[in-house]
Amino acid sequence: MNQLEIAELLEDCPRLFHMAERGAWDGIKRHGLLSTSSLLDLYEIKGSERFALESGRRNTTAEINAPGLGSAKIRDQLPMDDKGLRRCLPDTISPQQWYEFLNRKVFFWLTKNRLDRLSNAKAYRDAEHEVLVLNSRRIVESYCEKIWLCPINSGCTKPMPAPRDYSTFARIVDYPYQCWRKRRKRGERVVELCIDGGVPNVTDFVECVYVVRGTMKLSELTL
Repeated sequence: MNQLEIAELLEDCPRLFHMAERGAWDGIKRHGLLSTSSLLDLYEIKGSERFALESGRRNTTAEINAPGLGSAKIRDQLPMDDKGLRRCLPDTISPQQWYEFLNRKVFFWLTKNRLDRLSNAKAYRDAEHEVLVLNSRRIVESYCEKIWLCPINSGCTKPMPAPRDYSTFARIVDYPYQCWRKRRKRGERVVELCIDGGVPNVTDFVECVYVVRGTMKLSELTL
């Protein structure tokens, strides 16, 4: 992407959206918005427990604890499964490798429409979630070297999984924006923005945090 394309993307998508578990905001304020792998490092989770959380599909949300850190929740991965991944990954990448690859990143939607699709999906619409809304421009300026862009929902394999591999993700300077500009409307040329390891100082970029059930906003939390 060149500077004009980046400017266009930020104009179309001025906010980033991250859906977290209900009750997660207090921990995020203390420790930052961390990837699964970074959170497991922080909590010193090792061995078989770590393998189950990081290297395989999580069928349910998991809670981890450590002295002095309190508890943290790691979201399930219900929209994705091994069978679907085997259909859309090349033979050179196993489902385990894909889980590990995704778990090293924190993910954001670039539009509220994409957020609403997730929060209103059958598996999630009856539960309450906390939504973090971040300033896109400030994140890009501060984390440019750690950002990846992706044109698909990389953590979903249902009902028809789009083909994917590691090259589906690209750094900002390498993202084929011109290609997607020809194929998609504004706001849909990038589907996911993700950051290696997470955003330790996420409170510097958060504009608001609110509670949602389905697509209904229930309340706003104190920053």
